[in-house]
Amino acid sequence: MVKGNSYKIMGMSIPMFLVISVVVLATCYLDVLPKGQIGALAVMMVVGAILNEIGDHMPIVKDYLGGGPIIVIFVSAAFVTFKIFPKSTVTIISNFMKGEGFLDFYIAALITGSILGMNRNLLVKAAVRYLPAILGCIVVSLVFVGVAGGLMGYGAKQAIFYIGIPIIGGGMGAGAVPLSKIFGSGFNVDPAKMLSVMVPAVALGNALSIVMGGLLDKLGKTKPSLTGNGSLMRDKSQEIVEEKAEKNEIDLGKMGNGLLIALTFFCVGCIIAKFLPGIHQYAWMILSVAAIKIIGKMPREYELAAAQWYQFIVKNFTSALLVGIGVAYTDLNEVAQAFSVQYLILVAITVVGAALGAALVGKLVGFYPIESAITAGLCMANMGGTGDVAVLSASKRMELMPFAQISSRLGGAFILILASALIKLFA
Repeated sequence: MVKGNSYKIMGMSIPMFLVISVVVLATCYLDVLPKGQIGALAVMMVVGAILNEIGDHMPIVKDYLGGGPIIVIFVSAAFVTFKIFPKSTVTIISNFMKGEGFLDFYIAALITGSILGMNRNLLVKAAVRYLPAILGCIVVSLVFVGVAGGLMGYGAKQAIFYIGIPIIGGGMGAGAVPLSKIFGSGFNVDPAKMLSVMVPAVALGNALSIVMGGLLDKLGKTKPSLTGNGSLMRDKSQEIVEEKAEKNEIDLGKMGNGLLIALTFFCVGCIIAKFLPGIHQYAWMILSVAAIKIIGKMPREYELAAAQWYQFIVKNFTSALLVGIGVAYTDLNEVAQAFSVQYLILVAITVVGAALGAALVGKLVGFYPIESAITAGLCMANMGGTGDVAVLSASKRMELMPFAQISSRLGGAFILILASALIKLFA
């Protein structure tokens, strides 16, 4: 990125970043990369930063396919497939992702901080009307893709679990990745194999969501009665308004508190899963965090601490995590086998179903159909934060960002809970 007159990567000047990159990559190819988190994180952060920067500046990719994240995952996977990464480096990264729990560490911060950091009043007000619209999105999209999958010979179950749920699951890090672990344990399938099918669905779903956002904007101009031109509620007196954001100044001690809170909630999920093993620990963690948030018993200073830790992790380690996903969980051969005309049609049906379901239920609860379709539908089907920005930009409705965030955070979290429950029915 450009800051002032200088170009920076990860906030560093190019000369500084180059020196670091040369040192880290030299340890890989001289076969002296330290084992464990030191070596793995060093390589993942350097490679992730480079690939993310490339992806964020590639035409089409940056506008429709999610930009950096997609490039990071697929190019990292290609480095393994074509043996560009030394075998020892692949082993160290894979062990760090799978055996040493970096993925769980990231997800704990993501779920805890994103939910606790939300405005409670907005959350409670939105629950009555907005969450039903999200449920409409989920039900219609999964029914559509399940029926279509059955009729097309792809398989209803496979269409729902491999395509439908990942698309509306909240993106990559908070959606497809934890879903692959949930499904892997439930179906006794290697999570890497499942993720290789899910990743293309998430990317294509994101692209179609952005395109559809633009089409809905045009529909609103043709049929003005369907849109509030950026206003969600038909009855303006009941409009859900986001309150002014609180200041959450950087505090190293607070960040440490947030780290411990995130780890503790992950432990809570593990404890509950011990006694109620039918549901994945991720789902129990989400439910416990949501319960604490809704009853409002956690002091706000600790909620903000968890939010600050989440922001630190997401900003500094997301690209690194995506390198790990590409190396440890993405098999390009499996990805290639997943692609077919059937696959592309099912992705499109999922996105259309998401928008249609949200529009129909949204209208019933007093929303404008187009605004409901965009926020409760397309912002469920896109790739989380970056997808929200892209969809709202395409539809020219950036003022709906608070609702897009509810879809990405709570909607995505709900999908993990739903996935754990559905496993019990279909496994």
